[in-house]
Amino acid sequence: MRHAAFLAGRLLALLLTALLCGLPVVGAAAAGLRVTAVLDGDTLELEDGRRVRLAGIEAAKPPRGAKPDDGRVWPLAEAATAALADLALGRRVAVHGPAAVDRHGRLLAHLVRDDGLWLQSALLARGLARVHSRPDARAYTAELLADEERARGAGRGLWRSRVYALRDAGDPDALARDRDSFQVVEGVVLRVSKAGGECYFDFGEDWRSDVTVHIGRAAQRAVTAAGIDPLSYEGRRVRVRGWIVLRNGPMIDITHPEQIERLERDPLPGPPAVSAPDPDGEDDPLDEDEAEEDPE
Repeated sequence: MRHAAFLAGRLLALLLTALLCGLPVVGAAAAGLRVTAVLDGDTLELEDGRRVRLAGIEAAKPPRGAKPDDGRVWPLAEAATAALADLALGRRVAVHGPAAVDRHGRLLAHLVRDDGLWLQSALLARGLARVHSRPDARAYTAELLADEERARGAGRGLWRSRVYALRDAGDPDALARDRDSFQVVEGVVLRVSKAGGECYFDFGEDWRSDVTVHIGRAAQRAVTAAGIDPLSYEGRRVRVRGWIVLRNGPMIDITHPEQIERLERDPLPGPPAVSAPDPDGEDDPLDEDEAEEDPE
């Protein structure tokens, strides 16, 4: 009860800040709209027919290409969908910014229930989603990251699964198996280099094969505007989230500064960073693949 009251108070403060700062509010903030359907762990439908994708998070989902009639069970994905239905179905919610629309025609928004419960925060607290911000949906990322860290430290939900565990930036061979997937990677930046207006974080001695974080020119401007000096990250432990591509070893392309966390202190206790699951290993009922949204 104490934690629920804290969340409600925090979201009320955030909503008031959003209104005072002129952030878009979609729908009536007081009365809100009723949720008529829950489609998966982070997508629902409102009574006016609009579909909303919860901004800033990525819930557990079945693997891409999974068929409903193949008899497979995806417990974390089912738990995420059931949790969102329990939290939102039939309830009125206030819909507010960033009010962007994704390529599937869904509204990207934060939803707050009529009693003040922030749906994104509630799913993260249960360990049924990870933070996944976008260039056009960056609001409240710091608050969401704090919720995620508490769930990870407690080992809740997907944080008990090797599939969703923190990845080790010092193990490029293992991370290469995560190609074309969204991952959260942690390690010490051995070297920061700049070339042609772009920036690179290297986590190993050989840039041709190690794990690298790439900050392109547009992202570099956003990082600088946020008051961040990439050169200051050399020798620091960081946590980076994004899509794994293979380009001179595993690489994450940064599109906005919220993808990088500088760990000034030890992370909360919890499952350690791990290598990618061995595809030949034994099945684990919690080790399910994830159908993440396509890269921005």
